[in-house]
Amino acid sequence: MYEPIRTKSVHSMADTDFPHRTREEELDIQLAGHLAALLAVTDDLGLDEAAGLIAKQVTRLRGAAPIRAPRSAESHDDGGDSAELHRRAHALAGRALVVAASRADTAAAILAAERMDAHTAALRAAPLVDAH
Repeated sequence: MYEPIRTKSVHSMADTDFPHRTREEELDIQLAGHLAALLAVTDDLGLDEAAGLIAKQVTRLRGAAPIRAPRSAESHDDGGDSAELHRRAHALAGRALVVAASRADTAAAILAAERMDAHTAALRAAPLVDAH
């Protein structure tokens, strides 16, 4: 009545030569991505010392130094643009902190927490800009 299945099950294909990454490798890739994005925003803010620390962590995770864009000629001194960059950096640092905690990477977690604190302080110190 029923015809037998003649193809291999997709569940048994896991043992093939397909390259697999461990959970730790996946978390390393994810953490390096979040830190690289944080590095780009930190560079935009002109925070050279913080950018250097973040770049060291990205280098450690990726095994190669991150490619960084040259600093743009325009500065981010106006409150609105700077505040938006600080908010973005705070969010990225938060994502990096979550992943660093998941993989028990103390150095990256401490760096991410410090960056979150720094961006929170910068947002508190920034003058309020009226959107109207």
